[in-house]
Amino acid sequence: MTSLRNVAIVGGATTKFGMRPATWSELCQEAGASLFRAVPNLDAGEVDSLFVGAAEPERFAFQSHVAPMAAELLGIRPTRIIQRTELACASGQSAIRSAYAAIAAGLSDVAVAVGVEKMNLPSMAEANTAMACVLDRAWDGVHGATAPPFFAMVAQRHMLEYGTTEAQMAAVSEKNHRFANANPTAQFHEKSFDRAKLARLPMIAPPLRLGDCSSMTDGAAAVVLVAEEKTRKYTDTPAWVRGTGQYSDFHNLANAGSLTDWGGLRLAGREAMRRAGIKPADLDFAEIHDCFSISEIVEYEALGFCAKGEGGRFAEEGRSDLGGQVVVNPRGGLLGCGHPLGATGVAQAVEVYQQFAQEVAPARQVPDPAWALVHNLSGSANVHSVMVYQRGG
Repeated sequence: MTSLRNVAIVGGATTKFGMRPATWSELCQEAGASLFRAVPNLDAGEVDSLFVGAAEPERFAFQSHVAPMAAELLGIRPTRIIQRTELACASGQSAIRSAYAAIAAGLSDVAVAVGVEKMNLPSMAEANTAMACVLDRAWDGVHGATAPPFFAMVAQRHMLEYGTTEAQMAAVSEKNHRFANANPTAQFHEKSFDRAKLARLPMIAPPLRLGDCSSMTDGAAAVVLVAEEKTRKYTDTPAWVRGTGQYSDFHNLANAGSLTDWGGLRLAGREAMRRAGIKPADLDFAEIHDCFSISEIVEYEALGFCAKGEGGRFAEEGRSDLGGQVVVNPRGGLLGCGHPLGATGVAQAVEVYQQFAQEVAPARQVPDPAWALVHNLSGSANVHSVMVYQRGG
């Protein structure tokens, strides 16, 4: 049996995230142009495969069959694999996982993974209705179980079981917004949110305030993945894919079980780290899915950064900040950057590459990072996708 090939990300780029007047197509093209500028030795004719992460272009942009359209916009002609990946909030990471798998198996040599989402519509009622389609629409969606109410229930339960406080959730939001202030592509790059300000923001779904919730955002991001023998042409600091894991354990909320014990993430993270041959203590930083501040707290626990029930204190004590145990979301997270569904997972991978290459602002640069983890959840925290990267050089 032929062994799997080693695969690395050799560059990436992210558009400005936010409420953009650009269309889906324009965001895609902007990400592609930025990618070719960021990886100057990449020629469009070398790209043999394209993977497009897009959650709901049919509803947000009224456009399906987006993969060949994206190829045309990027100026590439895939000769081996072209496809779209859809997994709600993890659509972008799914594109990267598929590209990684294709190259590792020998089905591709040079692949681009691009994530794109245009979420802000003239009618926000229409946009919010589209978001409800991620859930079991016939059961959960029609009863209003969209993301804010669901994660509010998670927060309420975590507070009841472990004494987690609103101040501890605000600590997560404050940290991530501060990192976003050093990230020019973040939606909230120019807005500061200290804990006093966060405490005055409107309540969205108790106990979650506006600052505890990620935003409806437009944006795109792209990365290049290549087989090992090609890495030196493009970079001296490849980000090697060393491990990956994924788990799905329910869809209908009636089957969710515990709201505070995300067993799917625990298993996906364990699998990714096992494949990489590392433990949580070996990680230098992690880009995880803080769609809500409580999400990051529960994820600390499920990924093994701290014991069950200690996630709130982990944030409050600064153990997920620079100088702490493991730096979490130095990009600014979904809270600080916004959350364009298909683009988020790809933007997280761009951050991994740029951190390894020490290309980010000093205010959010992790000192000499060697290992990183990326996590995305989908839907009602019912699907978890994890990738582990190692710095090369």
